[in-house]
Formats: sequence, structure tokens, C-alpha cells
Amino acid sequence: MSIHTAFTRPASSDAFFPIPTFNLTDPGDDQRWSTWLAVTPSERGPRPHPAWVVTSAGAIDTELGILKTGKEADVFLIERAVPDADVTAPGQSVILAAKRYRGPEMSDFHRSSRYTEGRGMRNTRDTRAIARGSSYGRSVAASRWAAAEFEALCMLSERGLPVPYPVQVNGSELLLEFIGEGRSAAPRLAQQRGTAAELWPLYEQVVEIMRGFARAGVAHGDLSAYNLLVHRGRVVVIDLPQLVEVVSNPGGMDMLYRDCVNVCTWFTRQGLICDADAVFGELVAEMF
Repeated sequence: MSIHTAFTRPASSDAFFPIPTFNLTDPGDDQRWSTWLAVTPSERGPRPHPAWVVTSAGAIDTELGILKTGKEADVFLIERAVPDADVTAPGQSVILAAKRYRGPEMSDFHRSSRYTEGRGMRNTRDTRAIARGSSYGRSVAASRWAAAEFEALCMLSERGLPVPYPVQVNGSELLLEFIGEGRSAAPRLAQQRGTAAELWPLYEQVVEIMRGFARAGVAHGDLSAYNLLVHRGRVVVIDLPQLVEVVSNPGGMDMLYRDCVNVCTWFTRQGLICDADAVFGELVAEMF
């Protein structure tokens, strides 16, 4: 029998203290103990947590394989489950997307300053390290981008916008609601085909998402048909580490306009004619 240290919160405070809990087996290969209780409450998604979120100290995370590779991060599938529990019951087993930002070997964060202008960074040592591009600075950048995406998803989720629910952030790893069926991710908007009439409901959803962003004073900053998923007829927006604060960022309006152009260009190519300038004007009006 092995001893696994869990973290339990007293009912009257947010403090944590370790207590030993006994488990008959340790995690096997490609497994780990759930990291839910290893992070602070501020590093978990907005309350109330959905019923499907697994919060048990005895849960195990099992690696199921890689879902997507990217220049800045890779996305893996993880099953978080309570061993021998009823997997059909809420809060006992769930498939999650684990987005892991790369550390010292990352090479594509040179563009980050365009998106982060107007944001503050308190730790001047970290600021200098990131500017120099040192190994430490790249590690800091990875964690900061994971935290930035987590914060963006929390804010947008609380506003009721269709984004993956952010389960938790732990260093450079962000755990998210998996959007898909079984272990297959939902298709991207870029994979959709149909007549203008068939695509119109998707276009309306995308524009409404952009309106919701505008009301929050932000733009996606890199919106396209490749970071919009279509799941059971519902559009969900992903990839949000570079969320732009439009007013405080000198290039904010340009990036908002680029989002409009990217979206309207794709729909126009599918035969649904739309006007990027008109959409941009509508979003600016929503913002002010």
C-alpha cells in the first residue's frame, strides 16, 4: 500500500494542508495523480464548477495521446477519472484537453509583444529575461501565456461566451473542456461546406461571438476559420492566449479589423457574401 499526499481545504478558509490518503495502487505508465488539489483556488475555473469536473483527491490523470501540435503549444488528451468508480456518474470521469506551452525550446514567442502591449508585468526580472530570450525567460513566457489564456477563458466563460471551460492552470499546462465526441475533436469551421443558406447560422454565431468580445473590450487577435470549432451545430472559439485589449493596445483596432477580414473572407469564399467593414463598424459601436 502506498501513501499519496492529498490537499484538503478546511470549510472555513481557503488554506490548504497536506493529509495522507492511502491508495492500493500507484499511477502506472503515462499516468499521474490528478493535479486539481495541487493548485490554488484562483488557478481553477470559475464557480460554480460544472458537474462533470472531477475534483476527487483519488482521481488519476491518464495520457491518451496527442491531439494537436503547434508552434507555441501542443494539445494532449487526458482522462481524469476516479479508479473503480461509476464512470457514467458526473464528476467521476472526464476527457480533458491538456494544452502545454513549450519551455526553453520554444521559438515563436517573438510576436508576443504585439498582443501584450498595454498589459502590465510586475516582475521586472521576468520582463528582462523574456526580452533577452534566455532559457529562463522562455520558461516564464510559457507560464505567462498559459496563465493569460486561462484568465481570458475564465472572463469569457463568465460572460456566457462559447469557449471551452477552463478547468485549471498549473505552470505551463492548461486543462480545458474537450470539445468533441468520444476522443475525436470537433471539426474546425474551415472544414465546413454547404450553401450560403446552410452556412448562414454559423456566420451569425461567429459575428455574435465577436460582438461578445467587443462588449468585453477585447478582440481575439488571431481569429480565423481554423480556431473556430463546430460542435453539434454550435460554434466554439479556441486558442485565446493573445486576447487583445483593443483600447489599451496601440494595434488593437488593426487586429480587430483583421479578425473581421479573416472571418468575412472565409465565408465569402464559401459563397456567403459579407462585408468586413460593416462588421468592423458594428463591433466598434458595441465597444463604445
